[in-house]
Amino acid sequence: MDAALADWRSAPLPPRVKAMLAFLETMTLRPDELSADDVKPLRAAGLSDAAIEDAIHVCALFNIYDRLADAFKFDIPDEHGFEMSAVSLMQRGYKF
Repeated sequence: MDAALADWRSAPLPPRVKAMLAFLETMTLRPDELSADDVKPLRAAGLSDAAIEDAIHVCALFNIYDRLADAFKFDIPDEHGFEMSAVSLMQRGYKF
């Protein structure tokens, strides 16, 4: 995981993961460059249309969350805050 976060291009990841990360990078940083042809390498790497669509949805949502967090200056918890949240979620799940 650390290698992938440091540099996904040189990390020991399966080719289909690298293909998806390249696509998602373009989608995030240069969306105007995307075309239908950009999906072909994903399919050639063995990714289903459902998997491609799921990755696009997750990426789009995180892009929106990041922009909202920046615009509204969300308070991001420190490591301890994230740990407390994880413990709480593990105990009660997402139910209120």
